[in-house]
Amino acid sequence: MKGYESWMAPEVPENIPHGDMPGDKVRITESHIKKAGTIFPVLLKKLIPVMEINPWERVVVCVCGGSGVGKSEIASLLSWYFCCLGIGSYTLSGDNYPHRIPKYNDAERLRIFRESALKGMVAAGDYSMERLERIRQWQRADDDANADHAKEYPWFTSYLEAGRKGLAGYLGTDRELGFEDLEAVVTAFKSGEDRIWLKRMGRAEDELWYEQVDFSGINILIIEWTHGNSGRYRGVDLPILLNSTPQETLAHRKARNRDGAADSPFTTMVLEIEQKLLESEAHKAAVILSKSGELLSYAAYQEQMKEG
Repeated sequence: MKGYESWMAPEVPENIPHGDMPGDKVRITESHIKKAGTIFPVLLKKLIPVMEINPWERVVVCVCGGSGVGKSEIASLLSWYFCCLGIGSYTLSGDNYPHRIPKYNDAERLRIFRESALKGMVAAGDYSMERLERIRQWQRADDDANADHAKEYPWFTSYLEAGRKGLAGYLGTDRELGFEDLEAVVTAFKSGEDRIWLKRMGRAEDELWYEQVDFSGINILIIEWTHGNSGRYRGVDLPILLNSTPQETLAHRKARNRDGAADSPFTTMVLEIEQKLLESEAHKAAVILSKSGELLSYAAYQEQMKEG
C-alpha cells in the first residue's frame, strides 16, 4: 500500500467486473472514470489505517447516492483499481436486499402512500365519497401525488401530507429493506470468514436465490447502494457519497426514462424522501463527490444542497 500518493489511474478496458445484482447493466463512461480517479487516491489514504486495525486487514466501503448518480459504475471502477494494486475487492449490490422484488416493492410503496393518505383525510375531517371519487380519477391517472391539485382543492392537502408521512415511514426502513441480513454479511466478512452466503434478487418472482461466495483473498468489500450509509445497519468503515440534488437526479431519470414513470409526481415524492435520508446521513461520509466530480467538504455539501 506504500506509494499511494503517486497512484495513477490505469487505462480501463472495455469490460471489467462489476456488482452482483442480477441483470444489472453497467455502462462505464469517461465521466465515471474521471470521478473514480478523483475518489480513489483519497480513499486509499483513508483506508490504510482502517485496514491495519482489522486482524484480517478487511475493510468495508460503501458507495451511496441518489438514483442514477453512477453508484454501480464507480463502485465497479474502485473495486477494479484495488485489484490492479493486488488488493482483492468484491462489489456487493444492496439492491439484492429489499424484502420484495422491484414490482412488488413499488406496489407496496404506492399502497402505503394511498392508504395513509386516505386515513389522514378521515382524521382531518376532509373525507367524503364525492372527494374520494375525485381522488380515484387522479389515482387512475397516476397523478394523486400531485401537489398542484391542492391549489384548486384545499382539502387535498391532508391527503398529500398524510400520504407522504406514511411513505416516509416505509422508504429506507427495516420494513422495506433487509438491513439485518446485510449486517450479518458485513460482520462475517470483517470477522475473517472466507465463504459467505449472499442473497440474489432479480426482477421476476423466480429470481430469488442465495449463492455462497469465496472471500478468501478479498480485503475490500464495496457495497453500492442508495442506503449504504444508513444508520440502520453497522459495519461500514468508509462511506462514499456521490451527491446529486433532487433536480439533477430527476433530470437523469427523465433522460433514461427508468421504469416508464420517471417524472411522475409519486416518483418525485419518493426521490425527495430518499434525498432527505441521504442528507441526514451525509455527515458520516468519508468522501463526498459532487455531481460534477468535485470533492466536497461536509460544509460545502450543505451549501450545495441549499442552493439546489
